[in-house]
Amino acid sequence: MNKCSKIYEKEDEICGEEACKFWIDFSEECNCMNVSIKRNGNMTLDQIGLRMGVSHVRIKQIQDRAMLKLKKHMKNSSLEE
Repeated sequence: MNKCSKIYEKEDEICGEEACKFWIDFSEECNCMNVSIKRNGNMTLDQIGLRMGVSHVRIKQIQDRAMLKLKKHMKNSSLEE
């Protein structure tokens, strides 16, 4: 968790730094992805979609694509050894 996330969580303040890579439009959790993760831990696709402003189906698509990239990277890494 970065420094500003700790401050926002402690003070329960809303972050207005929309340029921050951790900023989400979810004031219930200080508009901070790090605060959201710390407060909730593991989340469902619906919970993530709500925070990101997209459907759970879109979150699943993103998850599937990330898993494919990881598998490809792991396969290429093992071939290099």
